[in-house]
Amino acid sequence: MSLLSLEDAFARIVGDVVPIGDTESLPLRRCSGRVLAADIVALRTQPGFDASAMDGYAVRAEDLAEPFTPLALIGESAAGNGFAGTIESGTCARIFTGAPMPAGADAVLIQENAERVDAKTILPLASSPAGRHIRRAGADFKKGEVLLTARTLLNAGKIAVGASAGHPELTVVRRPRVAILATGDELVLPGEAVGPAQIVSSNSFGIAAMVEGAGGEVLDYGLVRDDLGAIGTMVDRARDEAVDILVTSGGASVGDHDLVGDVFASRGVLIDFWKIAMRPGKPLMAGRLGPMRLLGLPGNPASSLVTATLFLQPLVKALLGLDPAIAYRNGILGEDLPANDQRADFLRATVGEASAVMPILSTAGRQDSSLLSVFAKADALLVREPFAPAAKAGEPCRFISLD
Repeated sequence: MSLLSLEDAFARIVGDVVPIGDTESLPLRRCSGRVLAADIVALRTQPGFDASAMDGYAVRAEDLAEPFTPLALIGESAAGNGFAGTIESGTCARIFTGAPMPAGADAVLIQENAERVDAKTILPLASSPAGRHIRRAGADFKKGEVLLTARTLLNAGKIAVGASAGHPELTVVRRPRVAILATGDELVLPGEAVGPAQIVSSNSFGIAAMVEGAGGEVLDYGLVRDDLGAIGTMVDRARDEAVDILVTSGGASVGDHDLVGDVFASRGVLIDFWKIAMRPGKPLMAGRLGPMRLLGLPGNPASSLVTATLFLQPLVKALLGLDPAIAYRNGILGEDLPANDQRADFLRATVGEASAVMPILSTAGRQDSSLLSVFAKADALLVREPFAPAAKAGEPCRFISLD
């Protein structure tokens, strides 16, 4: 197969995704990072009454004309315990922030502008026009108002408004179920004894963190040896467990021990593409088995994590009904870079101090795709387009933040 462009590969992976329709209701405390499945409609008006925005005195604005005359203090309105009486001419009530405005009062005289004459009398020291320091009923929202629409990602503020609107729980989209499988005879789990020709498996842990960060649920399928039957059994398991995405790490290249493509073919997987014009991550494979999406990520750590950033995370977001588009940002090169070849290059980079208008990007170290330590130091992917000419420090560039 010829090398596919990055843009075409992205379109094939996320272009025709149908968002998950399954939902569940969760208590507010479990909704952080989830995606709304239904609009949040206000069950009440907020605030439900005219309330004071300051500590002071509930008054009639017409009683504050100069020369100021004393006002009789006839009661108190506190949050949760309002004053049941009526403010008439020549009277006032002590009031606190968030407390209901008493009947008859149309302004709040802040306490700094009043002098306490005695326990039952105050002397105004300034005027306060009608409506001053009052939060009107419904100023935040009104009963029946749509506050948030479906397919909104829930964060602290959005969950708080749901609570304020009277919802003890929210209906959210089921998280995409993503099975992760690492392949290779050379792999052992962290903490296990490492043989002379073995390495510690790390890709699946990084991939899992990316899936969870994008809003997915991880199913850890562990390690499997380079064996057609063993890998095929795990593909069958993923199909039977109705996972949304099966992600394999390793075995997607063209060597004698790279068996993922053969297994996919034996199971009737429809291969969308295999090999992409990017570095790192050329041997990326994508396909489908019924409704299940399959991504065969390269085994080298940087290749695996870069392709997961560019394709797996957007796929998870698309299944949630969120915008899957990669957020490219503009920066300034902090060093000279050579001309690029036919593949898009994603250099592991660090974001330094900003110039006058944009952050400065520098490569994080050697760019070999096996170097996980370099990826760990990076906080960005510096993008070099295919056939980009040599660039000098100070010239503009594009990058992707690694959150």
